[in-house]
Amino acid sequence: MSFWQRLTSGLSRSASKLGSGFKGIASRKLDAATVEELEELLIQADVGADTAEKIAKAVSDSRPGRSLEDHEIRALVANEIEKILAPVAKPFTSDPAHKPFVTLAVGVNGSGKTTTLGKIAARLSEHGNRVMLAAADTFRAAAIDQLKVWGERTGAEVVAKAPGADPAGVAFEALEKARAGNTDILLIDTAGRLQNKAALMDELEKINRVIKKLDATAPHAVLLVLDATVGQNALSQVEAFGKTAGVTGLVITKLDGTAKGGILVALAARFGLPVHFIGVGESVDDLAPFDARAFSRALVGLPEDAETA
Repeated sequence: MSFWQRLTSGLSRSASKLGSGFKGIASRKLDAATVEELEELLIQADVGADTAEKIAKAVSDSRPGRSLEDHEIRALVANEIEKILAPVAKPFTSDPAHKPFVTLAVGVNGSGKTTTLGKIAARLSEHGNRVMLAAADTFRAAAIDQLKVWGERTGAEVVAKAPGADPAGVAFEALEKARAGNTDILLIDTAGRLQNKAALMDELEKINRVIKKLDATAPHAVLLVLDATVGQNALSQVEAFGKTAGVTGLVITKLDGTAKGGILVALAARFGLPVHFIGVGESVDDLAPFDARAFSRALVGLPEDAETA
């Protein structure tokens, strides 16, 4: 199965909800009432009120007073969404000037952070990188075990200690070993933190401080893993982790479990942070680099090769 097929399957709930709405306004004149209905439809898909208004206005301005067929509406909306997403569609890359390239994975409980980190390790290893995984989520024994399994699958060395160990200590030891072992990329898993829990956020800041003792420029990347099913709550997570951890890029998971895939559009419009990967399922192949064109089409239920306005 190609990733396009995985993507369309994963976004089917979002596309179905939007598609039924598009059919409801198809063949109707693009008057104020129809444009308002289109805007409301986009808001329900979680693209955000301001963005929904902007997209609906662009559709209206491009075909003032006309009635549009279903496929025309989809094409126009996809085109506007792609314009918003294109600037943030950036692959995850490491800087050879920083070796090891230290990457922190942060996010709230249940976002799929540990699994996502393992999948990223698999992709990086396939491209010839020497990868190390650090199990600094010491609050959950399952997270440590999970990362060890990913290490076995990917051939990546895993630095882990017993549950309850100091997370900053694990990160420090991992960076020491990575520097000594000619590792290209060090991926550090951290505990799922609720963004309103000050003590846990302090622990994240401690990890940052400790690794800077070995490399003042580290971490070189901070990936925030977001669960798409939380909808608008993802916006507050980006704000909180951005202040605490200095987020450099996003990974959006569980897009296959929500009818509100538009949250990615809202995130792009509001923050402009790079979106490196999206996840539409459980397998390694279900995590892929973010493609703005493919995503915008799949979100509105448009064929991959369809023409847009």
